[in-house]
Amino acid sequence: MIIGVPKEIKKDENRVALTPEGTKLLVKHGHKVLIEKSAGTGSGFEDEDYISAGAEIADTPEQIYSQAELIAKVKTPQPTEYKWLKKNHILFTFLHLAVEKSLTKELLDRKVTGIAYETVQKEDKSLPLLVPVSEIAGKMSIHIASTLLESQHKGSGLLLSGVTGVPAGKVLIIGAGNVGTSAAKIAFGIGADVSVIDINTEKLRYIDNLFHSKVKTYVVSESILRTLLKETDVVIGAVFVPGHKSPHLITEDMVKSMKKGSVIIDVSIDQGGIAETEDRITTHEMPTYEKFGVIHYCVENMPGSVARTSTVALTNESIKYILEIANRGLIDAIKHDKTLARGINTYNGKLTNEGVAKAHGIEYTELPSIIGF
Repeated sequence: MIIGVPKEIKKDENRVALTPEGTKLLVKHGHKVLIEKSAGTGSGFEDEDYISAGAEIADTPEQIYSQAELIAKVKTPQPTEYKWLKKNHILFTFLHLAVEKSLTKELLDRKVTGIAYETVQKEDKSLPLLVPVSEIAGKMSIHIASTLLESQHKGSGLLLSGVTGVPAGKVLIIGAGNVGTSAAKIAFGIGADVSVIDINTEKLRYIDNLFHSKVKTYVVSESILRTLLKETDVVIGAVFVPGHKSPHLITEDMVKSMKKGSVIIDVSIDQGGIAETEDRITTHEMPTYEKFGVIHYCVENMPGSVARTSTVALTNESIKYILEIANRGLIDAIKHDKTLARGINTYNGKLTNEGVAKAHGIEYTELPSIIGF
């Protein structure tokens, strides 16, 4: 199979979908890998590294899309890339189609097989391709929050860890999944006063055991959330429902009740965000805006700023699925591996993810009814 890796063109996105080591493995199995010129530079991988691994370098993205059968990316295709998508392409990337109606329609109209990293799901509901970036984003969120609280960033001037005689800052993490757990580890590690809220008591029990009851846990409710937000210095939004938009848990009134100079960092912004006041996506260049005195950080590709770590971590997980598709062919691969099958959002003009279908009011078709498994 021919696997193509175009250079990411989303602003401030420095990651690449495949490392030279991943390339070497694909070539070893007899596959052809095309890497767009300078695609890996932002992650510290030069063209020569890919050539040494057995890849061919393409001068333009058009060459990648015209020759490759499987297109491996990191972020969603941008509008300028739509024209290169064609029938029978297998597109493997983060898609977030629940908030990408135009892209959803393009994939359906062009009969592209769209496999979303974020919906590749195991039988136990875990999301193997989301785990590495979730861990990175969760850990980054606390470092970023600590900086944003500084006075020069219009924060409250609070040192999150506190010092002798001065209480630590309060961190509220909404969601006890991979992002939330990773954020809690860093926040607790620096000495912050940490609370985690979730609807899933099993996840909260895990948090309770992990931190020996030194991190407070709550079952989510409007009244508890409203009470906690009034005293919180940092809110980490870590809610993710595969294929669905993030629920709006924080109302505008709740934000108004928060302390001036407090911070909301929403890792789930690429699924729509959890606060009503999150009315825009921000960038690494201009990462924040202020609303009702509260600093909002809504960068949708947080791990892109630690591109080397993110690229290696993602490839470590994604390469097994890329190799499976390349070795077996798409149909045999998804019949063999239901985890991979759950990642398919669009197939031959049909929408095969129920959450995306509900988000856009488009007819949902079960994948087994199309390919028979």
